[in-house]
Amino acid sequence: MEHADEIIHARWLLPVEPADEVLEHHAIATRDGKILGIAPSADASGLWSAPLERRLDRHVLMPGLVNAHCHAAMTLLRGLADDHALMEWLQEWIWPAEGRFVGEEFVRTGTRIAIAEMLRSGTTCFSDMYFFPDAAAEAVIDTGIRAQIAFPILEHPTAWASSADEYLSKGLQVRDRFKSNPRLSFAFGPHAPYTNSDATLARVAVLAAELDAPVQIHLHETAGEVADSISTHGVRPLERLERLGLLSPRLQAVHMTQVSPSDMQLLARERVSVVHCPSSNLKLASGFCPTRDLLSAGINVCIGTDGAASNNTLDLFGEARLAALLAKGASGDPTALSAHAALRLATLAGAEALGLADRIGSLAVGKDADMIAVDLHRLGCQPVYDPHSSLIYTAGAHKVSHAWIEGRLQLEDGQLLSLDEQTLLEAAEDWRARIQRAGRETH
Repeated sequence: MEHADEIIHARWLLPVEPADEVLEHHAIATRDGKILGIAPSADASGLWSAPLERRLDRHVLMPGLVNAHCHAAMTLLRGLADDHALMEWLQEWIWPAEGRFVGEEFVRTGTRIAIAEMLRSGTTCFSDMYFFPDAAAEAVIDTGIRAQIAFPILEHPTAWASSADEYLSKGLQVRDRFKSNPRLSFAFGPHAPYTNSDATLARVAVLAAELDAPVQIHLHETAGEVADSISTHGVRPLERLERLGLLSPRLQAVHMTQVSPSDMQLLARERVSVVHCPSSNLKLASGFCPTRDLLSAGINVCIGTDGAASNNTLDLFGEARLAALLAKGASGDPTALSAHAALRLATLAGAEALGLADRIGSLAVGKDADMIAVDLHRLGCQPVYDPHSSLIYTAGAHKVSHAWIEGRLQLEDGQLLSLDEQTLLEAAEDWRARIQRAGRETH
């Protein structure tokens, strides 16, 4: 008999891989932050002993969700500038607000609020692209969640850096400072092709290859972006990135609502991951990511929420549901993205895009014990014929009851264990008052 730190019994266990597998009345044993074993509950007492044994007899136990793209601190801009087109939203509202208010305390507070929201809705790992990434990294360490920090790179000055060289230098310093933390990984985050020069993008390509580091970039978000690239550079943005050496399995292409046949060939050939942000794309009327066609071409597609300023939530279960419905509606094929496939996009596919699939994204012996439990014993979820379908089409984020990261409990019966909700609510209200007063003066 092996010693475990905790044994968790669940009504259903969804490992994500193998595909569509549902294990009923099974248990997981964890030790030292990793999954020690998976077995029928009836056999658990003969396999493991543990000081803590938890029974979740009406729950699904599954991998934690992976939010592959967000701007966490932008929770403090949630609802500030709704119902605008992308460039108007950026140029007239978001960038001016950021220029006036973004600093270490803004990022630290906004990121903590985002982490609380994500933990309560089942996300245990997220990718963040925002200013003052050191403040975001500190928030990740303090709260026990897992994250990829994609430090931003632009040509124009902001409160964090004044030039592309400074963005790169400061970002690499942040990476060096925190890279030993097992819950943090780092990526280059050039904002977009239209905010970075050829020289900067080529330099990112060289550095990323030398460090074997991921690159996350907003790409083919709108038809206007593609048209402007053709006018300015003579090629579509994806082809421009290919010429500059950025296309590789390390690249995380966020949005990709405009995908031509030649784009599809490039993405598949270079094994680029696509991060689909359905709510943000719909809200900004940016377009539709062709999920079914991308998956049919063998391209890894995962899901991100984008920031709360353009979504306006960080609910990845909601994004997975919307991704499934959009794939069906846009293609005219009701089988385009099944419930299990949508769940994979929100878990293992995200882990693959972030280079973490050997550690998280599915329930397998030896992987980190990043898990969530979802209570399906609710009228709105009953009866349960297929827990995959119940999770994607009916349950939603508010049914998440527990979350573990590296085997450590972070959410219990819907209550956060590492964050004080009242303190966060008061901080959010304080920032709202400050930003709204300034907005009245400006607009």
